Amino acid sequence: MINKQSDSPADAVADIFDGATVLIGGFGAAGSPIELLHALIDQGATDLVVVNNNTGSGHVGLAALIEQGRVARMICSFPRTSNSTVFPDKYQAGEIELELVPQGTLAERIRAGGAGIPAFYTPTSVGTELAEGKETRTFAGREYVLEHGLTADFALIKCSKADRLGNLIYYKTARNFSPVMAMAAKTTIVQADSIVAAGAIDPEVIVTPGVFVDRMVEVGDPLQESALVAAGESYP
Repeated sequence: MINKQSDSPADAVADIFDGATVLIGGFGAAGSPIELLHALIDQGATDLVVVNNNTGSGHVGLAALIEQGRVARMICSFPRTSNSTVFPDKYQAGEIELELVPQGTLAERIRAGGAGIPAFYTPTSVGTELAEGKETRTFAGREYVLEHGLTADFALIKCSKADRLGNLIYYKTARNFSPVMAMAAKTTIVQADSIVAAGAIDPEVIVTPGVFVDRMVEVGDPLQESALVAAGESYP
């Protein structure tokens, strides 16, 4: 019988290699796969290219991965938020690269990558520094910029419930980028609040079909990034 469940977060991320491109779910603190990120820190992979909406908060999760020097390049929309200090400091010191992408464009680049669409045109960023060096075309009198689809070696995402086959549902805003990230990665790794038997989730509410999920780990009562940041926690 198909069983995609790993024994621990450490087992789930064990094969992430140096230089890998990793899509990481999360919209600020909502849906951030903290346990998988901490396991990745312990695992030791470095020179990573990370795609996320932002660059993490405080000194946990994604911010901790960056702080440990494991990320060579960030592709994101919000490199600096109210609780982010690690990335801005490293960027100013020239220790990490940044590709800034408007949020809607980032989501569409990931969706396009997962759908096998190599590139698309968008009016977003026309006339700004973000359009410099990119191909442009005019359609119906309006200028558009060519953006390329994004794919990755791995995706780390969090869901509220999964079944044994890898079908996923999410809790409200924690859904964010995760469904398209699962489609755009060669290997999708999921931490789930609970893993149930096949057929226990109503097919009509499944958001991410199991065909896009490669392995899962159950993490009951997962850590919450916002609570960790408020408490001044750090990792490791």
